This record gives sequence, C-alpha cells and structure tokens, in this order.
Amino acid sequence: MRKIQYKSTGIAGLFDHEQALERLSNKGNALERLSEVLDFEIFRELLEDSILTKEKKNNAGAKPYDVVMLFKILILQRYFGLSDGQVE
Repeated sequence: MRKIQYKSTGIAGLFDHEQALERLSNKGNALERLSEVLDFEIFRELLEDSILTKEKKNNAGAKPYDVVMLFKILILQRYFGLSDGQVE
C-alpha cells in the first residue's frame, strides 16, 4: 500500500485541537459517539483504492484531503441533512 500525504487543516496552536474537541464533546458530538462504536480506519484502504485512483505524474498540485475525514463528513452531512455549503 502506498503512503499518501494529505492536506493539513491549517496551522493551529498547541492546545487548539484539544480545546475544540472538548467544546464539541460538551455539546454532545455525534461523530464522537459514532466513533466509539465504529472504527473508521477499517474503511481507509477501500476509500483510498476507490477515490484516489489516478497516479500522479509528479508532486505538483494540491494534496488531497484525508479520505477517512471526507467519509466522516459525508456521514454527518447525511445524518443531519446538511448541504455542501453548510458542511464547509
């Protein structure tokens, strides 16, 4: 299996990620509850094989987003009935 380099979501401070997760957890994060019963990493190989089908000729261009993160977004989008604009 090839190693794929994904986009990062921006430069964050040392504790920004932890604080954001804590705020979401306090509000009742649906993804957190779903992640407790389902390991999304089991889908990684299948998603990478089906979504990232083109071989790159060189390293130019933007890196793709993490396929598991995109899969989680689609699940939440469907669950809450969100449009693409609302998800962004």
